[in-house]
Amino acid sequence: MLTWVEAAACGAGGGLIVEAVVTFGRLNAWQQARHMARAAAGELPRIDAYVDPLADSLAALFRVALGGTAAWLLHAEVTGVYAAVTVGASAPALLAQVGRATSAADALRGPQGPGGEPSGPVPPSGPQGGPLPTREETVS
Repeated sequence: MLTWVEAAACGAGGGLIVEAVVTFGRLNAWQQARHMARAAAGELPRIDAYVDPLADSLAALFRVALGGTAAWLLHAEVTGVYAAVTVGASAPALLAQVGRATSAADALRGPQGPGGEPSGPVPPSGPQGGPLPTREETVS
């Protein structure tokens, strides 16, 4: 089992790996655009059309921070280095999923609207409170 410091460091490394893959994809797209422009004897595209240093650096910083934070939060559940790196790499999606999770009580209670009323559609009922008759039952 990893300590929380080791888990956070490995998670940050996972976030950094993902950011490196994203940056490689942008650089690869720039390289291919340059090759196509050379083949067509056109103007070569500038790198700043594919990489924005300020925005990309901030995104990388936050991805590393999210990776470290997610692995730190889950350090008791993470059993090894590879698991911590994976948590860090998947941190944005993982933390978004945790944020959408409902508690067991909320899941059993169902969606509630204002005043405790169900917020979902209420099934229609017949005159005696039972289900409405089907088309086949009304035709016969």
